[in-house]
Amino acid sequence: MPPSPHRPDALVWQVFRGADVVRHGLITRHQLRSRAWLRLGHDLYADARLPQDHALACRATALVLPSGGMIAGSSAAYLHGVTHAATFESDVHVLIPHPARMGARKGVRVHTTGAPLGCHTPAPSARWSAGMVGGGGVGGGMVGGGMVGGGGAGGVTAASALVGSTTSPRSAHRDRPAPMSRPTPTGTTVAFGPIDTTGPAHATAATGVAGGRGAARAAGSREPARAADRPPAARAAGRPKTAGAAGLPGMAGAAADIPGMAGAAADIPGMAGAAADLPGMAGAARAVPTSSPARAAWETAAWEDPLHAIAVIDTMLALGLTTRAALVDLGERNAGRPGGRQALRVFDFVDPGAQSPPESHLRARLVLSGLPRPVTQYPVRLASGLVVHPDLAWPEFQVAVEYDGQWHASPEQLHRDRLRLNQLVGAGWLVLHVTSRRLRHDFPAVLREVRAVLAARGWRR
Repeated sequence: MPPSPHRPDALVWQVFRGADVVRHGLITRHQLRSRAWLRLGHDLYADARLPQDHALACRATALVLPSGGMIAGSSAAYLHGVTHAATFESDVHVLIPHPARMGARKGVRVHTTGAPLGCHTPAPSARWSAGMVGGGGVGGGMVGGGMVGGGGAGGVTAASALVGSTTSPRSAHRDRPAPMSRPTPTGTTVAFGPIDTTGPAHATAATGVAGGRGAARAAGSREPARAADRPPAARAAGRPKTAGAAGLPGMAGAAADIPGMAGAAADIPGMAGAAADLPGMAGAARAVPTSSPARAAWETAAWEDPLHAIAVIDTMLALGLTTRAALVDLGERNAGRPGGRQALRVFDFVDPGAQSPPESHLRARLVLSGLPRPVTQYPVRLASGLVVHPDLAWPEFQVAVEYDGQWHASPEQLHRDRLRLNQLVGAGWLVLHVTSRRLRHDFPAVLREVRAVLAARGWRR
């Protein structure tokens, strides 16, 4: 018979290690198997009502980081506000100092500082293959269709051999692959020297930070827990109790000895002061150690699939988390490190004008296929005085490309878009439309169409 749900006050809305709470008598192993708790990994649990997003995965991983370790790469970008950088299913990237060690864990990619012999960087062509223009679906087309050397499901690419990771889902009920992820050897790590940066090596970030213009339109973020399952944010009485285990028989002061439970529930990794209104966050809390935005951008560019990295960094620039000048400077000073050449190439393609990850992918793939670089959100003033901003534009040829994503689906939005684009066509512009389906499954045809239109308007390669 399954155990009945039981949530001690000290564990309400919390993330914790099972062995700690069992040792201190807050709950039994049998009770941990109830539907009140979500298992996030080996000995890592959370209140099952918490939003299942990447922030939750980072909170759990922070509990097992060695001293000096931090959340890094796209995971850090997520915590800084880029909500499409990772999902609940995505691996958590962590950076630990050499010679500290961190055992292999499902759903965690471990990177270490300090470069021993045997570490190498694949040639840029391994990840920037011309084969990226090939068709195919998610995982085998837009990214896997040659962009990273054609490493499809079940294989290991040169890129994945560099980053090293475990890629298994974080819990048994999730069996689909993480978006943009690649198969990699289980339990491997990559080592490299310290990043040369003028800023602080790391920052602290509150989990659950809302994204800005680009992040707000991106896919991949999870819906929060139902309002009925959360403590009312406006009433102190509705917030999680912090008296916790101190009031339980035989548990006076015990919670203070449990990692992440000091002060009965307040000292929780990953929940900085900005997150005080989130479930379980009444009072002060310790933030997750996180790579600074510029460093997180470099790590994402050096470690991950280039198309995914470009989309993440586009949004970081749009949110004002870093600047192109800072990235170029950081890239040039670390060009000799593993992944450094790829990072420089990624930085050359980023653009803060992209308003969604698919727009970033479309722009990068067109340019990588040999087309001239388009201008994002180019302002075109019409005779009526209206100013329109097509997604991608080649002003000298009066050619524009519009990406029709999920936010164009509503009748009202579609009406507004078609009205302004008809006016753009009336002003002598030629406008092509690309749907999400065509971007994913028919990119070669899209490329041919855009190339033909540009050539007809006078472009010569």
